[in-house]
Parts: sequence; structure tokens; C-alpha cells
Amino acid sequence: MKSSEKITWFNNGDAYTVEQRRSWYSKVADAYNRARPRYPMQLVSRVVELAELDKEAIILEVGCGPGTATTSFAQLGFSMICVEPSLEACELARQNCAQYPKVEVKNTTFEEWELEPAKFNAVLSATAFHWIPAEIGYPKAADALQDNGSLILMLNMQVQPDYEVYQVLHQVYQIHAPSLGQYETREIQEKNFRSFGKFAIDSGRFQNLVSQELLCEVSYSVDDYLTLLSTYSPYIALEPQKRDSLFAGLREALEKKCGGSVEVSFLSGFHIARKI
Repeated sequence: MKSSEKITWFNNGDAYTVEQRRSWYSKVADAYNRARPRYPMQLVSRVVELAELDKEAIILEVGCGPGTATTSFAQLGFSMICVEPSLEACELARQNCAQYPKVEVKNTTFEEWELEPAKFNAVLSATAFHWIPAEIGYPKAADALQDNGSLILMLNMQVQPDYEVYQVLHQVYQIHAPSLGQYETREIQEKNFRSFGKFAIDSGRFQNLVSQELLCEVSYSVDDYLTLLSTYSPYIALEPQKRDSLFAGLREALEKKCGGSVEVSFLSGFHIARKI
């Protein structure tokens, strides 16, 4: 991944209008719900420990999507207010959290959400906070926190197939979408992951950054792998005809190389910083 692409990924809040950000994932909300990898409970438990969240803690989740991370915290008994700009994702999150009466999902952007000052023990955002302009997101998160409250940024980096498989897929990308054919090694994902946490400290509103990461491995069917790709921003941005041609080529290459399943890996992790 080129450095310019990395910076864009970490500043989606500045790259798109509010309306674009509100509806960006709406058409793929169901696919997102079905295919995006969850956050390992090993990391969730570590987050709860390091953020010192007791059973009475109240969590504000920013950009909950269909509840990919929400349910992991909800099942631990926390009270949660979750804001999600996409109506489609919001409805899925409500369905997924229906068994958790202490979870409330609001269909709004974090920018438009009416601030409840110093109410929350933690502000949580899972692979979503980069969609909010930094000059808005970090100060508002700090203002929502109680004294000594924690900002929790969880991240699942983009899944990567085995390099041998990538080499086959790269030929397809070169034909249909060369800009998407970049391979992220574990070292690249670690570098990008670690640099993301620095934004919280640079905001001047947080301190004592603590981070942890975990390499995860998952097996997808070819159908599910292509569904997963359809939820990533660069694929959403493709013209529909170009995306269809790309996916047809990827499907053919994957079925020939991998048969019925695709083995992938990705880096999952978190950054926790204390309110100053």
C-alpha cells in the first residue's frame, strides 16, 4: 500500500461529504453483516480489562454498523448507546441487539448526535472512527467521556489471501482494476495499524496510549470472500460494470486455484487512550 493510500484510508471523514458518509455502506449493509469478520473475544476481554470497565459502565459506540462489535460488548452486560448513520445498518444492528435491552441504537451521524457531556465511561469505535473528521471526532469523544474515561478504537485490517493466491489474483486485478491489486504484508498492516493510534494522541485530548494486535486466520467460501470484498470502500467506489467484471474474473481464478474455500488472514487490534 502506498503511503498516500494509507493517509486517505485514515482520513475518510475529510475525503467524503456528510451525505456520502451517511449512505456509503447502505447498499452493502446486509453483505457487511454477513461477511465482515468479528472481533476476537480475546481482544474484547483485554479491552474491558485495560479500560477498567466494570459492569455498570456506559459505552458510547460510534459507527456501530450492523453491530459487528456491539454484540460482543452487549453480551458482557454493558449499557450502550450506539450511533450509526446508515438506516439499513442501523436496522440490522437493532435486530442483532434485540436480546440486549441495555443497548440503544440511534440512526444519526456522530457529528449530528446531540452531545451528552461527561456521561460515558468509554467511547468505542470499531473500524469506523476514520470516517469522522479528526477535528470533530476526537474533541467530541473527549467531551462525551467522564473524567479518566477511555477512547477505544478497534480495527480489523483488510483480509489478505495467501501470497501464492494473491499472485494469481493480481493478474485479474491488472486487467480490471489495477489500483486494487496491492498486497498488504503483515508488516504493512502492523505499520498502518500502529500509526492510526497516534491520531488520538495528536488531538491533544488523550494520553497513555495502549495498543495490542492479533493475527487472525479465517476460511471463506469463494462466494463469501467475494461478498466480503464488496463491503470494502475501494470496491464500493468502482463502477458497477467494472466491479462485476472484476468479480467474475476473481471468481474464476479462485475456483481454479483454491477450489471451494479461500484461506485469508488479517490483523485485528485495538488502541486505548485515556481522556486528559
